[in-house]
Amino acid sequence: MTNRRTFIKTSVLAGAGLLTSQLSYGNAAAPVKKGLRAGIIGLDTSHSIEFTKTLNLKQTEASEYGGYKVVAAYPHGSRDIESSVSRIPKYTEEVKGMGVKITDSIQELLKETDVILLETNDGRRHLEQALEVFKAGKTVFIDKPVAGSLEDAYAIYRAADELKVPVFSSSSLRYMSNMDHILKEQSIGKVMGAATYGPYSIEPTHPDFFWYGIHGIEALFTLMGSGCQTVTRVSTPETELVVGVWDESRIGTYRGRKGKYDYGGTAFGEKGIEDIGTYNGYDPLLREIVKFFQTGIPPVSAEETLDLFTFMESADESKRRGGAPVKLSDVRDKVLSKTWKF
Repeated sequence: MTNRRTFIKTSVLAGAGLLTSQLSYGNAAAPVKKGLRAGIIGLDTSHSIEFTKTLNLKQTEASEYGGYKVVAAYPHGSRDIESSVSRIPKYTEEVKGMGVKITDSIQELLKETDVILLETNDGRRHLEQALEVFKAGKTVFIDKPVAGSLEDAYAIYRAADELKVPVFSSSSLRYMSNMDHILKEQSIGKVMGAATYGPYSIEPTHPDFFWYGIHGIEALFTLMGSGCQTVTRVSTPETELVVGVWDESRIGTYRGRKGKYDYGGTAFGEKGIEDIGTYNGYDPLLREIVKFFQTGIPPVSAEETLDLFTFMESADESKRRGGAPVKLSDVRDKVLSKTWKF
């Protein structure tokens, strides 16, 4: 396994008060190379299957998916999360049946593709795999979680920025059915607060919310945006409640529970209150990925994604402190004092 501390180039992010807004982190559009050949890294998630079905079997040349086709895939993938590893043989056969070539390495995949869907279910492998893609200059979507640790999340965006490669990451829950009505059409005016909910199943190799809680928290950040200042977490054996205070004293909450669950939430605006709607499946996210491949402009800023991951890590810190409020700036500054080698 490649160790991120053996890469040649060194980047130092240090200094108290250094915020993500002071760094571009790949937010600026980069020149996009022509070509419609998409490659997938990681056949250990159903997302790989669903994206391939839409791109390879459902679209026409004139469709909203831009003519992109998945032409090659590298199967691996988590090495040790059994729920992921066990899927690889079946999913490999499924994508082969949709005309996808299976490669023996990421390097082979990169030679045969123009854009990349990094789908590996295990966020711990994303930095290592993303660096191979960045060095090849390929535009890449990184599925949730963008990384298996907050440090790796920052390192991924810093590397993308330094190597000038467009990248973005998102959960499909960002595109709940009423989100456009609330945010683009401003049906309730400015969003002053929000409460979202979703599943809370954990994977011991990842911080608590990185594995599945991220879905409901992504919906929360879609409504609230960047700028959360403090996080407080209440934990019981069955339920987690995280309360964030944003700038202008806006409050956003996420409730995660085990057992029977669903996705949803409520937005509280200046002019009204509205339900965020129902889950829309993978296609709205895939349409945004295609636009990103075409333009090189991320639909979700690096700042917002890193804020989201800092929120989740701060929630873990609050739990470690017995539910005490935690400043995101303290957690962020600790990470920004690290030295990364790319």
